[in-house]
Amino acid sequence: MVEDRTVSGRVFAAVNYTLLAIIALVTVLPFLHVVAGSFTTSAEMAVKKFILFPTVWSFDAYKFIFSTNTIFRAMGVSVGITAFGTLFSMLLTALMAYGLSRRDLDGRRGIMFLVVFTMLFSGGLIPTFLVVRELGMIDSYLALIVPASISAFNLIIMRNFFQNIPEGLEESAKIDGCSDFGILFRIVLPLSMPAIATLSLFYAVTYWNTYLSAILYLNDSLKWPIQVLLRQIVVLASGMDYSSDLDSTVPPPDQTIKMAVIVVATLPILLVYPFLQKHFAKGAMLGSIKG
Repeated sequence: MVEDRTVSGRVFAAVNYTLLAIIALVTVLPFLHVVAGSFTTSAEMAVKKFILFPTVWSFDAYKFIFSTNTIFRAMGVSVGITAFGTLFSMLLTALMAYGLSRRDLDGRRGIMFLVVFTMLFSGGLIPTFLVVRELGMIDSYLALIVPASISAFNLIIMRNFFQNIPEGLEESAKIDGCSDFGILFRIVLPLSMPAIATLSLFYAVTYWNTYLSAILYLNDSLKWPIQVLLRQIVVLASGMDYSSDLDSTVPPPDQTIKMAVIVVATLPILLVYPFLQKHFAKGAMLGSIKG
């Protein structure tokens, strides 16, 4: 009987690993195709439908993208928005989540109802634009950060994570004379690093991919983040528009440049993810246990 179980367990493990390998290949191969396509020639890209290793390596797409310092300025804008926006969002999310996690807070059920309500219904594009304009944030980076500063989904995860922390720790800190802010920053947050790392990654991806807000609120092209500039490059490469910021002497390879744009837009977040990977699964799971 033990031997049969061992054999069946080995068969199950083999089938499981095989399925996981197939799923991994299905997930990774398209991205490898995009990376390889960004380094191939336009002629080869037009002939072959799927490329994993270019026959002739070409850097024309990247030469075209980086033919101006504008992209470095846009990259700096996106990095700044992502860094400051993530810190600002995590601070507000932690403060509000900690308050809503306290059972002695009057009216917390009503506040939570309003938070959940925003996940189902929003004011819409035009009312949001009018609010941003009345607050004087048009053509300001604040318009990209303040309206998206708190995500209701992330707030609920953080609140649930705080509720899992034993109340005895907080009571001991209060006996020692620690204030509410002291408990939050000295005890609760250090114990919540998995959740903080996970939500920081969520916020960072959101701010890095800022596109529509920049189109709506930023009139000065010098303030555009990388996503908006990359869209302009794709439009130019498609022959639909022209931007004097780019070097017209470098021919735009329309297909390969789209691949290169995807790589440039995705690579920074991929470089950040390994540093947060060990906290990612734990933070997402623990924050979703309690309702």
